[in-house]
Amino acid sequence: MPDLAIIIPSVLNGLTTGALYALVALGLTLIYGVLHIINFAHGALLMLALYGVFYLNASLGVDPYVALVIVPPVMFALGYGLQRCVITRASHGRDENILLVTLGLSIVIENLALTLFKSDTRIIDTPYSFEVFEIFGAFIPQPKVYALIGALVTAALLWVMMARTDLGRAIRALAKEPKGARLVGINTGHVFAMSFGIGVACLGAAACLLLPSYYVSPTVGQGFVLIAFTIVVLGGMGSFAGALIGGLIIGVVEALGGLFLGESLGQLGIFVIFILVLVFRPAGLLGHKV
Repeated sequence: MPDLAIIIPSVLNGLTTGALYALVALGLTLIYGVLHIINFAHGALLMLALYGVFYLNASLGVDPYVALVIVPPVMFALGYGLQRCVITRASHGRDENILLVTLGLSIVIENLALTLFKSDTRIIDTPYSFEVFEIFGAFIPQPKVYALIGALVTAALLWVMMARTDLGRAIRALAKEPKGARLVGINTGHVFAMSFGIGVACLGAAACLLLPSYYVSPTVGQGFVLIAFTIVVLGGMGSFAGALIGGLIIGVVEALGGLFLGESLGQLGIFVIFILVLVFRPAGLLGHKV
């Protein structure tokens, strides 16, 4: 039985890893909360954002954290355009078509990435990649601590936007009562596209915070999106606070699972939790819509 000197660092590392998962899940829960669709292209779009951060650093020397002012706006524009010009037109208003369109986008994007970037795994080297903070006797990589802070700030900004801005009120109105929102003059097509764009912009922020301690390859998004779906279900569909709390829980469970069961079985606990939530609390921990 590991003692506290080993468990505490594992929990702290799990919290910082969970923050990265939460960042990916925040965009997914926003898209579901408004559009009521599962975006199967979420992982592929995260992969594109990671490549964007990688090439900004490799070609122009842009630090990943400086890229926070570049990549999220570009990803927002991409998400807005995909929703307005591709998903809406190809789906013809049918939810099952939207699922197929996002799945098709995922396949196309990943295969284009394989063609353009090959299957090589790429990493970046920054002066702080291997620097650590000492917290309660545990040595935590600096990029993971910054990711935790970034996740908290992103969740707070999303909450403020939803609660305090006209766009946020329009998004909430459209999520709760689409027909009523149309009757009072809300431009539903624009709000749908804004919601999708903001959800994809969260992936841009996640990529900037993730790459200093991670890698990028054409299939890197697949593992993240599976965990993100689990977090969204755990936290509650459409709940930002639920996505953040769910991400932190999943990160800790994964870390402790790896400690007690070994690295190869570390993620077993994640899917046990997923099944238990579906059985005993299908609405999630904070199950309410945006």
